[in-house]
Amino acid sequence: MIRIIILSFITLVSSSLLAQPIEQVAIMEPINTLFEGMNKGDSALVHKAFMEDVSFASIGEDKDGNPKFSRGDLHRFLVAMGTPRKEVYSEPIWDVKIEYDGNLAQVWAKYAFYIGAELHHCGVDAFQLYKGREGWKIFQVTDTRQQEDCNVPAAIQNKFK
Repeated sequence: MIRIIILSFITLVSSSLLAQPIEQVAIMEPINTLFEGMNKGDSALVHKAFMEDVSFASIGEDKDGNPKFSRGDLHRFLVAMGTPRKEVYSEPIWDVKIEYDGNLAQVWAKYAFYIGAELHHCGVDAFQLYKGREGWKIFQVTDTRQQEDCNVPAAIQNKFK
């Protein structure tokens, strides 16, 4: 009887531990799709990552160093991503933190934005996602932007040299 209880407990714990990483992988799918689409200049692929009414916000500084808050929209973002260009857009992320409850998820990650081999800016991406019938989709993305003190990990820097 004790063996059955212990085996049942181990099975329950191990299945719940396995479910967590699987869900985290699913949560990251639209974010990975977004970055893949940006890298390829494929606005249709980028579009797949988002809900139609997604909102964008950026927090940074103006030319005088004052705090600046700005909003973007999906159409402008898709045009920017799909406009032909010589240089590849790359946005590697690290220190990814995923939290979720039911059909709501939040992903927080440090990032560096490269145009070709040149570091353009860095900061934090904060994604909010909703899980509907089509799976996880981004409904809100906010980022911070800075040009200095980026502290990009060496492994990422080396990919762009």
